[in-house]
Amino acid sequence: MQISKSNIDFLKQLSKNNNRDWFQANKATAYQSALDNTIAFADCLLSEMKKHDNIETVSGKKSLYRIYKDIRFSKDKTPYKTHWGGYFKRATNQLRGGYYFHLQPGNCFVGGGFWNPNPEDLKRIRVELAADGSELRKIIGSKNFIDTFGQLDGNQVKTAPKGFSKEHENIDLLRYKQFLVSKKFTEKEMLAKDFYKEANKVFKNMRPLFDYMSEVLTTDENGESLYA
Repeated sequence: MQISKSNIDFLKQLSKNNNRDWFQANKATAYQSALDNTIAFADCLLSEMKKHDNIETVSGKKSLYRIYKDIRFSKDKTPYKTHWGGYFKRATNQLRGGYYFHLQPGNCFVGGGFWNPNPEDLKRIRVELAADGSELRKIIGSKNFIDTFGQLDGNQVKTAPKGFSKEHENIDLLRYKQFLVSKKFTEKEMLAKDFYKEANKVFKNMRPLFDYMSEVLTTDENGESLYA
């Protein structure tokens, strides 16, 4: 199952005609065809993911974000997104981290991680990193991680988070407020027949990071399980 050229052409046309009149005129044809194609892609991707992870999201359709924008608090009043985005949630409280794909002409990427950890989770991660950052450094310094993602991304505090010294040996890790990874793809790669398999490989390569964070976030500072 592959992303169709007509799907990407629809997004390009929508970018040039981002208004309700044009969208309504094309909703039953170009939009519906593009949506169906994206759902089929997401279903194939989900099928591959289930071979190596426990996913709570029940279908490709359920993974997709709506194309309609919430413009109430936005300066950009165009009503529609000009990309397809989908999110897959790992199942149970013991499996942390999430998977995301973004299909857009000129800006296609596959990523995931920890977008907005709640304060308790973020503090738990930082306490762990303050005690020992070697395991995370091993993960993000591995050849597989670097070849796939380049580096760990995400917003950071400028100096040091509250309660931690800016002179700490692991301050470069402690500054992170998010823990994100992503890999970009060209339009040609996005339109390839087996792109869903390539996207799945990227997701699979996130697992060392996810497994590490899941272990941290499901245990206390003494290593005792929170879900025993």
